[in-house]
Amino acid sequence: MSLTHVRKRDGRLEKFDPQRISSAITKAFMAIKAPDGERSKAIAQDVITELKAHFSTEPPSVEEIQDIVEKALMRAGETDVAKAYMLYRQKRAEVRAIKRALGVTDELKLSINAVTVLQRRYLLRDDQGNIKEMPAQLFRRVARSMTMPDKRWLRSNEVSKLEDRFYEMMAKLEFVPNTPTLMNAGTPLGQLSACFVIPVEDSLAGIFDALKATALIQQSGGGTGFSFSRLRPKGDIVRSTKGIASGPVTFMGIFDEATNVIKQGGKRRGANMGILRVDHPDIIEFITAKSRPGFLSNFNISVAATDKFMDAVEKDKDYELVNPRNGEVTRKMPAREVWDLIIDYAWRTGDPGLIFIDRINKLNPTSNVGLIEATNPCGEQPLHPWDSCNLGSISLPKMLKQDKQGKWEMDWDKLKETVHRSVRFLDNVIDANKYPLPEIAAMTRSNRRIGLGVMGFADALLMMGIPYDSEPALKMGTEIAKFVEEEGHKASQALGKEKGSFPNFKGSLWEKKGYRWMRNATVTTIAPTGTISIIAGVSSGIEPLFAVSFVRNVLEGTKLLEVNSIFERVAKERGFYSPEMMHEIAKSGSVQKIKEVPADVKKVFKTALDIAPEWHVKMQAAWQRYCDNAVSKTINFPPDATKEDVRKAYQLAWKLGNKGITIYRYGSKPEQVLYIGEIETREKPEAEKLTQAPAETAGWCPFGQHCPAT
Repeated sequence: MSLTHVRKRDGRLEKFDPQRISSAITKAFMAIKAPDGERSKAIAQDVITELKAHFSTEPPSVEEIQDIVEKALMRAGETDVAKAYMLYRQKRAEVRAIKRALGVTDELKLSINAVTVLQRRYLLRDDQGNIKEMPAQLFRRVARSMTMPDKRWLRSNEVSKLEDRFYEMMAKLEFVPNTPTLMNAGTPLGQLSACFVIPVEDSLAGIFDALKATALIQQSGGGTGFSFSRLRPKGDIVRSTKGIASGPVTFMGIFDEATNVIKQGGKRRGANMGILRVDHPDIIEFITAKSRPGFLSNFNISVAATDKFMDAVEKDKDYELVNPRNGEVTRKMPAREVWDLIIDYAWRTGDPGLIFIDRINKLNPTSNVGLIEATNPCGEQPLHPWDSCNLGSISLPKMLKQDKQGKWEMDWDKLKETVHRSVRFLDNVIDANKYPLPEIAAMTRSNRRIGLGVMGFADALLMMGIPYDSEPALKMGTEIAKFVEEEGHKASQALGKEKGSFPNFKGSLWEKKGYRWMRNATVTTIAPTGTISIIAGVSSGIEPLFAVSFVRNVLEGTKLLEVNSIFERVAKERGFYSPEMMHEIAKSGSVQKIKEVPADVKKVFKTALDIAPEWHVKMQAAWQRYCDNAVSKTINFPPDATKEDVRKAYQLAWKLGNKGITIYRYGSKPEQVLYIGEIETREKPEAEKLTQAPAETAGWCPFGQHCPAT
C-alpha cells in the first residue's frame, strides 16, 4: 500500500490525496500572510518526497504526515507558518477531544457546535440512553427514509442513486431538512413535519380537542399555531350553562400551561403562535396580554390586521368590533388608538406582531379550500386549519463559486440542481410521514404544501463583499428568491406530471393560471433555521450576523470564543488580525468601534443591531416578493429605539407588501437567549463583559434555542 493510502485516526485506510497536503500548507500561509502558490507547491513536494522515502511498505498515519509537514516548513525557513500550522493541529486536537467528551465520532468533520446540537437532540440512542448512531449514519437514515416513497415510481437502482444524492447534499451540508425530519425519519415515531395549524372551535369540546391535538404534535417535535378568533368574547353568554364566557385570552393560558409540561419528543420545549383578529371584541386584552410576567411565555402572539382596519388607521377612522358568535357589531373603536396600543406593547415586550390576514388569503393558492386564519409559531407558514408543512433549507455559501479573479459569485447551475433535488426530497416527506391525527393527514395530503428556503444568506453576502444594508444586497436577495421560486415551481410541475398534482389542484390558483400540473400547493418558505443552521455552520435564515465574535457555551463549564470565519480570513489576509482584537470584538459583538478594522471592512461586517430597522423590513420584502408562503424575519431594534421607530417599521412592512412583521427591541423581554456583553455587564469585571450565546442558538429567532421552525 505504502503512499497510495493513509491510515486515519480510527484505523481505517483512506486513499492518499497529495492535494490535501498542498491545501493544508496554503491555509497555514493564509493564517500569517498572503499565500504563495509556487512556494506552497514546492514545500508540498518536499513533504511527498520524504513520505515516499520513509513509507515504502506501510501507509503513513495522519499524525505522521502532519509531523513531516511541520519539519518541511521549518526547513524552508517558514518558521511563522510552521507555528501557525502547529496551532491549527492543537486546535483540531482540542476539537476532537470535545467531540470524544460528547461521545461522538464525526467522520464528516462538523463543527463543535454542530456536533453538540446533534448529540443533544438528534442522534438516536439505545434504551439506556447511549448514542447509537453518528452524524453520517443520521444523514444516511434520513436519506434512506426519504427514498422509500419513490419505490413506487422508480427502479431499484434509481432509488439507490437517489438515496446517495439525498445523503450527499445533507452530508455536504448543502441542504438540511427541518428538525422533526432529522429526529424522526426512520424511527417508529416517524412524524416529520415542523409546522401545524390547529382550529380552535367555539365550544368547550372544541377547545380541548385542540389542546389534545397540540399535545400530540408538540410531543413529536412540531410547532403549533392557532387563531382564537372564533371564540366568543369575555363576558358573552354561554346558553348551554347560562354562564358567562371566559374569552380567548383565558383559554390561551390553558394552552400555554399545557406546553410548559410537554417536552417535544423529549428534546425541546413546545412553541405556539396565538392569533386574534383585530376586529374581535377582546382585542385590547389580547394586545396587552404578555405584559403580565410569565403569562403566555410559550407563545408568540400576532394581531390579524384586516385591510379594513389598515385603511381606517391610514384615514384615522373608527372600525367595528364583531362578536364571532353571532356576527353582531358590539362597538366601534378609533383604529389609531388600537394601532398605537399595538406599537406600544411591541416596543415594551416584543409582542404582538402583525399578520396581514387579508393579504395572506388573497395570495393563498388554495383559497378554494377555505380561509387561512393562522400561521406556525414564527409566522413563515400560513396554513389552513389542520394543515401542516415540512421545511428544508439550502445553505447559500455552499452555492457560491470563485471567478478567475478569486471573487465569490453565485453558482446558479449548482443552485438549480440543489433546488430540484430538495423539492423532490420535501415532497417525499409528505408520503413518508406518520401523521399525529387523521385530520392532519387528510389536509396535508390534499394540499401537499412544502417549504423550501435558504440559510446562510448573511454569510454569502459577506463572502461576496456586499453590505447587508445596501441596495446590492436587496437585489441579490430578490434574485435568489426569484430563482429558487421559479426553479422550485418547475421541479414541482415535473413531479406533478410524474406522480400527479396535489388533490386540491382543481379550482386552485395554479389551475386558474393555466398550469396543467403542480405537485405542491406551495413550494417556498423562508424559515428562521435556528438549529439546522448551526448544523450547517452558517448564519440563520436571511438574518444578518448576531455577532462577529462572541462566546458560545458548548459544554457545562466549557466556553469557546467563536469568530465569524469569513471575518477571520479577511482580517488575516488584510493583516489586522490578532487574538486580542477578537476578544475585544466579543465585548459588543460588533466591529464598528474597533479602530484596527478598516472602514471598508466595517461597512460589510455589520451585525443585526448595527443595521437600521428599515433595512431589515426591506430585506424581508425583497424575499417575500418571490415566496409562496411567508418570510420569517426579526426586525431588530437597539435598546434606545423609540416607539416611533417601531411605528415606522410596522407601516413600512404594510406598504412593502410583507405578509407579517415581528420586531424585537433588545432587552425588552425579561429573559432572552442572546446577550450583548457591553450592554448586559457594565457593572461586572472586564473579563465577564463578553457577548454570549448558548450552544443551540444560531440567530435572532424569537424562540431562541427552542425555535420550532428548524
